[in-house]
Amino acid sequence: MTRTNGKISRLATLAVAVGLSAAAGYVAAQAQTTDAEKEIERYREMISDPMSNPGFLAVDRGERLWSEKRGKNNVSLETCDLGEGPGKLEGAYAKLPRYFKDADKVMEIEQRLLWCMEKIQALDTADVIKRRFASPGVDSDMEDLVAFIANKSSGRRIEPQSSHPKEAELTAIGEALFYRRAGVMDFSCATCHAEPGKRIRLQGLPDFSKPGKQAQETMGSWPTYRVSQSALRTMQHRMWDCMRQQRWPNPDYASDGITALVMFLNKQAAGGEITVPSIKR
Repeated sequence: MTRTNGKISRLATLAVAVGLSAAAGYVAAQAQTTDAEKEIERYREMISDPMSNPGFLAVDRGERLWSEKRGKNNVSLETCDLGEGPGKLEGAYAKLPRYFKDADKVMEIEQRLLWCMEKIQALDTADVIKRRFASPGVDSDMEDLVAFIANKSSGRRIEPQSSHPKEAELTAIGEALFYRRAGVMDFSCATCHAEPGKRIRLQGLPDFSKPGKQAQETMGSWPTYRVSQSALRTMQHRMWDCMRQQRWPNPDYASDGITALVMFLNKQAAGGEITVPSIKR
């Protein structure tokens, strides 16, 4: 009986030791994560100044493209109406996506720019679409234009549009898409972005399931310069890359589905301050 009790006692002691060790490991890992996040945030602060953020080079290139005469009509985009009137850029990005009567549909920024290129400039947009995302040695007209236009709304608040029936309809579709599970991994956007405290590696994942700070800070910071990719990226690229990681089929560029998702995410981010181009890992 003594031997048995002694064996049980040793097993209990071992279990307690293993538990304490696991708890200590968890605490140490949490501390390491916190320290890493602090260093990442410190790095971002160091390079957040416009003189240190390469994203502002895209802003400059976009400004030139906005006023450059192109297409069969040999005109610039300066008469393109992004919702605030022809050529008016201040605050326009803050209200996109939105319904456009001339096209009779809801468009986000890249959809609208493609429409203006085709309708106003009579530009063949095949090459623009081919270069929709920059790659080493190849700039993207779209990413540059979005950087320039979005920067004109820096300091403004995100204003999701819902007064037109098509805006409300697309927002509802975007919410349904956010929670829709699909693909070989059976993932949805909500798999990663509908619970607090989730992360992938050292990267915290914002919770979009409810309106508030996380959604505001995330949506207000795109377009952004990605240090790891040495390129400025737009929300179109973010959506494409998320779907790639979920092992979903690649979405069509500037599709209504992407617009719907952005509509829903902007609804969750309503009132958030736009500070772009930002800079991320």
